[in-house]
Amino acid sequence: MTPTELKQANARSLWHPMAHPKAMQDTPPDIIVRGDGSWIWDVDGHRMVDGVGGLWSANLGFGRREIRDAVVAQMDELPFYNIFRGTTHARAIELSERVVNLMQPDGVSAVFFSNGGSDAVESALKLARQYWKIQGQSDRIKYISLKQGYHGVHFGGMSVNGNTNFRRAYEPLLPGCFHVDTPWLYRNPFTQDLELLGKICAEMLEREIVFQGPDTVAAFIAEPVQGAGGVIVPPSNYWPLIRKVCDKYGVLLIADEVVTGFGRTGHLFGTRMWGVQADMWCLAKGISSGYVPLGATAISTKVADVFSQGDPALASVAHGYTYSAHPVAAAAALATLDILEREDILGNVKQQSDRLMSRLQALGKRSRLIGDVRGVGLMACLEMVADKSTKAAFGRGAKEVAMVARGAYERGAMVRTSGANIILSPALTISGEQIDLLCDALDESFAAVER
Repeated sequence: MTPTELKQANARSLWHPMAHPKAMQDTPPDIIVRGDGSWIWDVDGHRMVDGVGGLWSANLGFGRREIRDAVVAQMDELPFYNIFRGTTHARAIELSERVVNLMQPDGVSAVFFSNGGSDAVESALKLARQYWKIQGQSDRIKYISLKQGYHGVHFGGMSVNGNTNFRRAYEPLLPGCFHVDTPWLYRNPFTQDLELLGKICAEMLEREIVFQGPDTVAAFIAEPVQGAGGVIVPPSNYWPLIRKVCDKYGVLLIADEVVTGFGRTGHLFGTRMWGVQADMWCLAKGISSGYVPLGATAISTKVADVFSQGDPALASVAHGYTYSAHPVAAAAALATLDILEREDILGNVKQQSDRLMSRLQALGKRSRLIGDVRGVGLMACLEMVADKSTKAAFGRGAKEVAMVARGAYERGAMVRTSGANIILSPALTISGEQIDLLCDALDESFAAVER
């Protein structure tokens, strides 16, 4: 299609995720046609710094020849074969070995592949219930998760999601799912003392487990740093404390690392920020740098041993996807991991994180519309407020939020809005100059809206 034809057909036949079909027709989405590194171009040739990283996922930026070549070579060799019982292929074997070796310090000994983050979460939730059934504890069916948490869009993931926006249209959801408060410093009714907040919220998890009955709880699932919920970074004592609570009552700990995995926080995995080992990890996005869809559920030795030693009638994994460990996706992931190990990606994240957060915090002090600036690594959030002194929130669909985002777009920066939040998750390879261009665009956009 020509640019004119693309614009005419925009949203006419396509339903977009997380959007009203009519709204997309009334205000057609921006058409992105090309990417190179951290640069993207729209259909009119307008160049921008991509502050979104595709969607938390293009960790290595666009146009990485190594990933492209690996994908093309795999398409030529074997474009598809399944790994259901009785067959497999070379890339599935190689990638499973690679992930397990990479996560050996975390206690991982197996991995189950799927198509994306929602699948990875669904797999973990199902395996958690099965883990207990194998051991004769079939009453352990409940899940506990955090308010503001996001775990994808399948029925299991939606049910443990802690945001009603993703749940209400599809209720009733999975029974046996319960939520406790997240340690959110900016908006909590308890304290502004970080360490005390971590302790209080860990105690709330323990109280909920006790209330439900420890012998009925299968797992607690949480993101090391909440992404879609607004980049909520927990106190440093929180994850060590919840690990202790889960151990005390025999509850499995599932770390949803779909966003935080593979370097986003400046650590290879988010749980490593806290020195905590989970029992299962949900992975996607950065595992293939978004080039080809892929999800994975990493499984600890503790969990894997129960399956390996269990009665085959109970321990057979009756779950999977046609495209689990798709050869092309696996090839993209192997090339991605090569780059992560060969280049100092984590070093760049730490360096550019300091630059990004310094610029954003300075903006937050100047702007009357920004109530809180928070983040870690290359994930950051500007929470916009109607009144900075009272923390009064904007109502749904506040025009100021959209105006800031559109102003940034026009000034050469793609940013993402989620409610009243401006969320940034650029490629982990972004340069200091591009960080400055991104922040300059935001500076100018906020200033224009506040005039």
